[in-house]
Amino acid sequence: MAEAQERASAAGDRIGASAVWQPPADFVTRAHEICDKAAGPASFPVCFLNQMSAAGAPAEAVSFSRMLFRQTNGQVGIMVAFKPYGVVDAAQVLYPLRANDNYGVLLLNGNPGILDIDNLEKLDRAAMQNGPKFRAIKQKFPQADVWPGDRSGSDPWPQVRSLPGGGTEFIVRYPLLNGCHACERIGVVRFGWDFDASGNFLRTAYLPTKVRP
Repeated sequence: MAEAQERASAAGDRIGASAVWQPPADFVTRAHEICDKAAGPASFPVCFLNQMSAAGAPAEAVSFSRMLFRQTNGQVGIMVAFKPYGVVDAAQVLYPLRANDNYGVLLLNGNPGILDIDNLEKLDRAAMQNGPKFRAIKQKFPQADVWPGDRSGSDPWPQVRSLPGGGTEFIVRYPLLNGCHACERIGVVRFGWDFDASGNFLRTAYLPTKVRP
């Protein structure tokens, strides 16, 4: 995936709306029926991706899904919406094989070429944990932590604001849950994903915590 992205970048190619595909309502069920019989556990995701072409997905959509599969070590994702922002863009992705959080949002066409906003390892959690508002929440809810957000629906997009020097900050909201995916929602935290004017990813920046959603 990294090599493919580097080649695309060198050629001036960008991921765009041509990679969007709205799968038919019965696509996941039919793909499961075929791949459950024809593929073992190791090859099931590859079989699933092959069914995209059979179901009429455009070549660009299939190419994007295969690229994402290689980069994420086996995640099957389908781009269902695209939003251009400028140097760095965003895509809503359906992950049909996940048990939870079946939708995600990716930041595209910067450096690196694909960033998952719910990759919590990228977040400046130390800044969050050292903030007075978060410490106050932890006193009342000791298991409080940040979790991936719900990226489904027709408006999953981050807010955007300009940074000094021509950069861009994508502001993303994350739920603060009391210990587990299905546990009490006790607040919202926000992080900015910061890029310079050329689209190079710089950092994530913790923004003030909201005590209640």
